[in-house]
Amino acid sequence: MARLQIGYLLPTRDQSVLGEHEPGRLVAQARRAEELGLDSVWAGDSPVTRPRADPLLLLAAVAQATERVALGTAVLLPALRHPILLAHQLATLDRLSGGRLIAGMGGGFPNPNTQAQFEAVGIGFARRMGRMEESIDAMRQLWSGEAVSYKGEHFAFTDVRLAPPPSRPGGPPIWLAGSNGAALRRVARLADGWLPYPTEATAYAKEREVIEEAVRQPATPRSVTPALYATLCLDEDPENAHRRLRASIERYYGAPLDVIASIQAVFAGTARQAADWLTGYVGAGARHLVIRLATDDHDTGLEEFADQVLPLLRAEDH
Repeated sequence: MARLQIGYLLPTRDQSVLGEHEPGRLVAQARRAEELGLDSVWAGDSPVTRPRADPLLLLAAVAQATERVALGTAVLLPALRHPILLAHQLATLDRLSGGRLIAGMGGGFPNPNTQAQFEAVGIGFARRMGRMEESIDAMRQLWSGEAVSYKGEHFAFTDVRLAPPPSRPGGPPIWLAGSNGAALRRVARLADGWLPYPTEATAYAKEREVIEEAVRQPATPRSVTPALYATLCLDEDPENAHRRLRASIERYYGAPLDVIASIQAVFAGTARQAADWLTGYVGAGARHLVIRLATDDHDTGLEEFADQVLPLLRAEDH
């Protein structure tokens, strides 16, 4: 079994909410995450709904400041962009990072704020899934380095050749978010990895098995990396942890904690409790954890996670 990978979500949205707007601090946090032994650093995407630093520009800076960690988007919204331009950016970023990029992608959660984001850039919200699927298909062809012609329902172009090609043949791995029926079928059909946030490890196990069964069916079976996006709030006082989680989540999403907790993997408690909770997902098959910390002090929060939770997770994985 592959070694458990553990990553850290850079607090781009948290910084924006607090009005700090200092991307250099985010780059420093990425460098510190690498020093502390984490395996990956991630950046989210939402230019209008939940404004924050651009993930690809930020990760380009992180690529130059780090040597080992994987760099991921959690998650990028390809339907907001043209696939020629996005393929060019991702290929260049993969080159800059020496092949460390993971392109996590999603369609955007269906709510009025996300719909308004698509409308702001002139893209029909109802078309986002079709655009995303065509983008993935077109980008993988463009990453060949050869001249490509493409004709789909949403995009069409003739004899386009991009340079530089990505570091790896076929381009960076594409991980898709999502749970339930159509999303799981999409992961099995298109993705190299799966990055969901189900509220229960038991649900994670069942959905992972759906994907595993689907990818075993073709004449040429392939593997899909099972990952998890999870939010933690650490505190030696579990009640205080829950209060802090509520404040952080409601500030981040502009929605009640109960609503977010009903659809996302979130946890508040001690380091030991958090490690046990995450270990439940590892037992359900997760092999790459992407951790978002709900805290007011992300520098201290990163140190606490690496000092108190990371060793427990490593010990459980042996």
